[in-house]
Amino acid sequence: MSSVLPDPATPFGARVAQRLREESVIWLITTGADGTPQPNPIWFLWEGGDNIVMYSQADAYRLAHIQRNPKVALHFDADSSGNDIVVFTGEARISPDEPSPDTVAAYTGKYSDRIAGSFESPENFTRLYPTPVRITFTKVRGFLS
Repeated sequence: MSSVLPDPATPFGARVAQRLREESVIWLITTGADGTPQPNPIWFLWEGGDNIVMYSQADAYRLAHIQRNPKVALHFDADSSGNDIVVFTGEARISPDEPSPDTVAAYTGKYSDRIAGSFESPENFTRLYPTPVRITFTKVRGFLS
């Protein structure tokens, strides 16, 4: 199966891969019961391929939104000139077989300062954000400038 991500040998593809590796926040848009888009900034981990994993509070509305309608959109912030746009569409699913965030070295390493500052430890973060969600990209669009 071929990837939906743009070719990393192109400038746009290289930038998409860089942002997936380095950005700490991506906006996740789910759809509420009344059809209203519900944007939320999330922490995420990209391990290559066409998907990311995020962790959610067990009672977050986004989980009910995903169970009702798994189609989601995600995007990074633009630069100050309104450029460097990356928008993903995809499907999200609650993924109980994923390891807990405190056992994923790449995740705790990426967010170590934020976890220490807001939650004191990866274990405390895991107690508050125990529910893994895997999002598989189905399309990517955007532009650099």
